[in-house]
Amino acid sequence: MNNWTSAATRTSFRHGIRICLAICLAICSLAHAATRVKEVASIEGVRSNQLTGFGLVVGLDGTGDQTTQMPYTTQGLANYMQQLGLTLTAASLTQLQMKNVAAVLVTAHLPAFARPGQLLDINVSSLGNAKSLKGGTLIATPLKGADGEVYALAQGNLVVAGAGAAAGGSKVTVNHLSVGRIPDGAQVERSVPTSLQDGPTISLSLNASDFQTARKVAQAINRQFGEGIARAVDGRSVQVTAPQNPNDRVSFIAEMEELAVESSIAAAKVIINSRTGSIVLNQAVTLGACAIAHGNLSISISSTPVISQPNALSTGGQTVVTEKANIDIKQEPGKLIQISAAAQLADVVKALNMLGATPADLLAILQAIKSAGALNAELEVI
Repeated sequence: MNNWTSAATRTSFRHGIRICLAICLAICSLAHAATRVKEVASIEGVRSNQLTGFGLVVGLDGTGDQTTQMPYTTQGLANYMQQLGLTLTAASLTQLQMKNVAAVLVTAHLPAFARPGQLLDINVSSLGNAKSLKGGTLIATPLKGADGEVYALAQGNLVVAGAGAAAGGSKVTVNHLSVGRIPDGAQVERSVPTSLQDGPTISLSLNASDFQTARKVAQAINRQFGEGIARAVDGRSVQVTAPQNPNDRVSFIAEMEELAVESSIAAAKVIINSRTGSIVLNQAVTLGACAIAHGNLSISISSTPVISQPNALSTGGQTVVTEKANIDIKQEPGKLIQISAAAQLADVVKALNMLGATPADLLAILQAIKSAGALNAELEVI
């Protein structure tokens, strides 16, 4: 009796473990399928801005611009000197040999909610024919936005991740010497106003246009904060009623962005890079039954020089060199391959591998399958 009871207990225990494992796997799969609101949408009006400016890098070791070919380097230095109270005549400008100065473009990202005094990383790129910006110093450069207003001021020593050497007509360069970076090289002078606190509602902008995702985001917000708080306006935006108090609104947005949203299946798409031959398929791609015949065709052309000489006793004869071309066409026999319908990405990849085609040939094959109606996906060439 005791042995039977212990055996039954062990069997029940194993059965319970199987149930627990099944539940855990189900929960893990659901957690994997779910994503947060902040990962599929962003707050409209909360965005970064691009800043750019024209500046000069000084202190180069003879690797700057050749001023005879880059007149804006001379003009930029003359304008900077004029701001310091020094006026250069036209004659002196033509005599300047500024091998230690280079004209550059400075770019930076102004993040959302940036305040005056905050530091930004900047990128410095040569605008002229400077050989290297290594060891240079960027002088004060105003950075402007698309509206023409100055939002930051940049200055500092460049960090160039490269090296180069030249001697005797030979030159060796590692990485780019004409591009540098200055960590915390710009200071914000003006903040960009946002409309986050304006109006009774805020709008969520989805990263990709999808009506299903917009509906699920609105449903998740309504389940958490109450029915009617959020509504999907279209496939790209969701309008949400938010508290009027600034502190409460920030807390509301922080909690809303952490809500879990069940991710919807993406549209079936095949991305083709025509320059590199890369092909990427997502998990929604399916393949219908079809038959494909594929054979490789190669054409080789070789040229052999043929020399014709005159006879030994001939007069006025000349040696003539001609070319004899040999053209060889080889076509491998292509067999007709039947491909069964594939409902999963692994089956699609296995079916395409059966063809044994190169990526370049696969580009044309996929387009032909799509035209035949057997590829259930959208082709996008980048």
